[in-house]
Amino acid sequence: MNKVKTFPIAFILMLLMSTGCGNLKQETTVPVLTGGGETTTQVDNGIVPAVDVQSPVVQRVPDTAVTTDVVTEQTYVNIYKHANPGVVNIQVVSSGSATVYQLPEGQIPDIPEHDDIPEEFRDFFENLPEGQNTPQIPSYGQGSGFVYDNEGHIITNNHVVAGATKITVIFADGTEAAATIVGTDPGSDLAVIKVDVAADRLFPLSVGNSDTLEVGQLVATIGNPYGLAGSMSTGIVSGLGRALPGATAPGGARFNIPNIIQTDAVINPGNSGGPLLNLAGEVIGVNTAIQTDPTSLSLTPSFNGVGYAVPANIVSRVAPQLIETGSVQTAWLGISGSQMSGDVAVAMGLDASQRGVLVQEVLTGGPAAKAGLRGSSGTTKIDGFDVSIGGDVIVKIDDQPVNVFDDLLGYIVTRASVGQTVTLQVIRDGQLVDISLTLEARPSANQ
Repeated sequence: MNKVKTFPIAFILMLLMSTGCGNLKQETTVPVLTGGGETTTQVDNGIVPAVDVQSPVVQRVPDTAVTTDVVTEQTYVNIYKHANPGVVNIQVVSSGSATVYQLPEGQIPDIPEHDDIPEEFRDFFENLPEGQNTPQIPSYGQGSGFVYDNEGHIITNNHVVAGATKITVIFADGTEAAATIVGTDPGSDLAVIKVDVAADRLFPLSVGNSDTLEVGQLVATIGNPYGLAGSMSTGIVSGLGRALPGATAPGGARFNIPNIIQTDAVINPGNSGGPLLNLAGEVIGVNTAIQTDPTSLSLTPSFNGVGYAVPANIVSRVAPQLIETGSVQTAWLGISGSQMSGDVAVAMGLDASQRGVLVQEVLTGGPAAKAGLRGSSGTTKIDGFDVSIGGDVIVKIDDQPVNVFDDLLGYIVTRASVGQTVTLQVIRDGQLVDISLTLEARPSANQ
């Protein structure tokens, strides 16, 4: 009997969801909606073998079949039949995120006899030169995506395809197609890839309006958690206006992705890039990250009831730019700041109820610096901590009130554009002042 060998291999897995459907029939009179803080998050990174599980061939139902004023078990069945043909499994081979293992001289990892280990990995280890003890191990990852148009464009997360040397798209009927990267935007963690297949094999999903979302709205997800293709889960919109770290900013900080949707619909490694759907079967978000327990010793992050999705209105803004030019220009102010609190307001001689964004730093050469915006001029002690005070407090951008940082960032990312002139209303030395500012393109990390 042959000895079964095992070896560690690094798999980069992307966040997606798992099935959450049961057999309990519920009939609740609920209107079907057609619109659809910063926190520490864990993007997908686990050690889980890829599983090639294909969903059965399904017949896509017309859009009208998922439009109803009463939510029943059949509502979710119809959403699945409508949307699943447009959801894809994305498998990625990458050399850019290789992991180094320290091995005793002359030894190589044992290789398991399993079909789900790609043949190229076996070849790699079997041909490893004798004595080499720091091999670079290729990454094998998977995620999800959805068909965007009849031209073969597919939306997914940037972190699903970053550094990919080979991308394979598997459709709901089990057929496969090679894909190429059209464009990526680390700032929103979105990417567009493309397959060259006949239009009759493509089932584009409609992208809805995420600005109409409300907390409590029913949603569903479809994706490939742990390689389980075509898995569906259901839940609600748990929160709105969250923020997630995006691209790296100059100086090593991170730009935030605004207007993030929080959901309790189950999302797990492999779901990243898949759609968050409303009851009309429209995409109102792209599943991107999960909140994990920082004390957990598990190597594979799992869902703890808090998932995050990039809103559809960012998708609608980013995807056409990626398709047209392969990149995205995002407007920026060139500041770092924080949300006002009552203690900070009082320390600055303002009413404790005053809200807005306190400008802490104005970056040299940026739009804010050119417009004369002022950063914090000093610090004070609050609860024993040094806190910046004394800068401009932004309370409005154009006609939109700014109460929290996401109000400001969300307006700039989703409604403003590079070269546009906006009016900031700020509190300066206790007085309201209007400042005209022309937005510029956000710099990349290497600028």
